[in-house]
Amino acid sequence: MNTKIFTMTHRKFDAPEDQIYIPLHVGRALTEDLGYLGDDTGESISASNPYYGELTGVYWVWKNIQDTDIIGICHYRRFFLNKDRELMNQQEYEAVLKDYDIMVSNKAQAEECYQNYYAQAHNVEDLFMVGKVIDEKYPDYSPYFASALAQKDYYYGNLMVTSRTLFAEYAKWLFTILFEVEQRIDVSSYDLYNRRVFGFLSEQMLKVWIDKNKLRVYDGTIGILAEKAETVELKLAMKQLVKMGEYTQATQMFYEYIKLRPDVSLELSDIRGEIPLIEQLLYIAVTEQQQGITGLAAYSNDLNEWIKHFCRVRDCLAHFSIGKIGKADEQYITKNQVSWIMGKVILINASKETIPDSSRALQALYDVYQKNGNMQACRGLEQG
Repeated sequence: MNTKIFTMTHRKFDAPEDQIYIPLHVGRALTEDLGYLGDDTGESISASNPYYGELTGVYWVWKNIQDTDIIGICHYRRFFLNKDRELMNQQEYEAVLKDYDIMVSNKAQAEECYQNYYAQAHNVEDLFMVGKVIDEKYPDYSPYFASALAQKDYYYGNLMVTSRTLFAEYAKWLFTILFEVEQRIDVSSYDLYNRRVFGFLSEQMLKVWIDKNKLRVYDGTIGILAEKAETVELKLAMKQLVKMGEYTQATQMFYEYIKLRPDVSLELSDIRGEIPLIEQLLYIAVTEQQQGITGLAAYSNDLNEWIKHFCRVRDCLAHFSIGKIGKADEQYITKNQVSWIMGKVILINASKETIPDSSRALQALYDVYQKNGNMQACRGLEQG
């Protein structure tokens, strides 16, 4: 059998060596050529990439790839893994599809129904328009669409591996609906993130199509092998501004960037979980600077070192919260001039699992300052 797994990308990346994985540059019609196969040849909607995201690649594969038995869609940093947490190979894909119709991402669970989940980040009226178009063009799918919106589970990223026949059937159904929705909604006022509306809308449509056609589904294991490019860009910008001591500018840029691209802080984008820590560290640095406290500025001008320092201080406070005030923790707090501001920020944002008793930790921190004659670190206590 002929198996091709297309890896959608808009940036250079370390492509898998296995030749079944084919990098596909999505939106190449609008950007500098990365040297990969592009989605701007043959029958193409590459120029619509700002609105469709990786779907311009899905469309290109549908219209231009005929010589394969199995088609897969993955991303430059998201791949299907086998039981050993390694990239799946051709034999493994083919073995799965002997017993199943389609492999998709392992189901994700929202905290509430999908309709409300979608509404938190996007214009839910667009989702309703999808339902209206389905009612008109594919009424047999309408109950399944309503059910998918009422459920909490969903597939993400348009990740799939299936036969070319089923892939073509799905693509025809999907783009027939989305192209009609495109004629009926106005996205001209959307920011760069929400402008990719058709990519967002499509994610739950895969579930609708699967449920309606009663396909045998294999929930694959997705490995995220790299952080989202935009997340990396934000961290690099923050690192440079911290190095320059421009904490206020860094904070302003941080929130402006998050507003434009809220996805950079998602768990699947920020796989090391550093964005929340950077937010807290910037607040600490700005507040210390405003109050004339050396704190972080004296510790380092390297954001990566700040993050390590933050985690070490949090560990100290966790120990304090259960009555363990060891010499090593005490020395770390005093030697590195950990301010009261930093202590409070960490305690306010830490979970009960991390720091069981924040009040006890706070009192222990004060006692450490007093014991070591370091009451200068308590500046700002009156304000909080």
